[in-house]
Amino acid sequence: MSKITMQDIADALGISRVTVWKVFKNQSGVSSSLRQNVLNKAKELGYSKISLPAEAARANADGNEKTVSLIISRPDSSTFWTHIIHRMAQELSYHNVNMMYTYMPSAYTDSFTMPAILSSDDIQGAIILNVYDENLLRLINELELPKVFLDTVPQMEICQLHGDLILLEGHDSIYKITKSIIDRGLAHIGFIGDIHYARTNLDRYKGYCQCMADHHLEIDETVCLTHSIGIFSYYRELSDFLDSLETLPQAFICVSDYIAHFLHLYFAEHTARIPRGIVVTGYDGSHEYSNIEELITTADVKTSLLGKRLSMQMIYRMEHADAPYELTYINPEVIYRDSIIY
Repeated sequence: MSKITMQDIADALGISRVTVWKVFKNQSGVSSSLRQNVLNKAKELGYSKISLPAEAARANADGNEKTVSLIISRPDSSTFWTHIIHRMAQELSYHNVNMMYTYMPSAYTDSFTMPAILSSDDIQGAIILNVYDENLLRLINELELPKVFLDTVPQMEICQLHGDLILLEGHDSIYKITKSIIDRGLAHIGFIGDIHYARTNLDRYKGYCQCMADHHLEIDETVCLTHSIGIFSYYRELSDFLDSLETLPQAFICVSDYIAHFLHLYFAEHTARIPRGIVVTGYDGSHEYSNIEELITTADVKTSLLGKRLSMQMIYRMEHADAPYELTYINPEVIYRDSIIY
């Protein structure tokens, strides 16, 4: 016999799954008679998660303290993430919401099981950061929790997400950056970034392609690196790629400052390959990489404000679990610089 879910209870009563979820989480917005009907149907069908811990039930009923799970992979891999997380935790605390880390691996394996805490009544919502494995995201997507995603993978359609999605705008930002390079009289322009890794990466690549097409410039695929790149082998793979190029382009549009700083490191070791310099641009506005800070054109992501925005979206989603899911774009400011690496 298959496991009874909230959706089974909802289907049996002809109501939404969100209504059932509200009953089990002691949320407002459900009449006492419907609440009792849901509990009765759950008992009849043999649903195993009816009883809430006494503390959680009291907290939810009184509108007091809640706990949100931060579902994240490699949170310390970059200050980009830690800045977002710190502001997010701060903002949530102002609204009497605790934030609890739930760590995910970098990639799904057959031995992986979802942490039990995510299916318990101790968690009232989830924010998903830096998880870019399709299998893991699909498992997270099925959690019966209010959810807010920052980015996702291109393999998942936005309409498939059971939660709100916040994206850093990439298409127009990279279009502007690419145009600024073309306006300098450069035409042979490459692109570097794994477009299969994240939806935002793909959006940035599309912005580059659109700008090149609008200016009637042919894209030289030999100077574009867009396939999957190992997250722990970036510098080696980028070096191998650059070594393989007999002729370098006049400029590289990089999908992130992270990649741009690797290019700077490579060219610092191979100055003979760029006697007149080469233009390199990024995205993120990161202050983490001193070799390119204040040097390259980039899109400046305000990580602190992004953390606050994620928190506010999570609070809204917990309070309005049955509201239509939202797609939000955050537009970074493009910071133009000389960008020439010698």
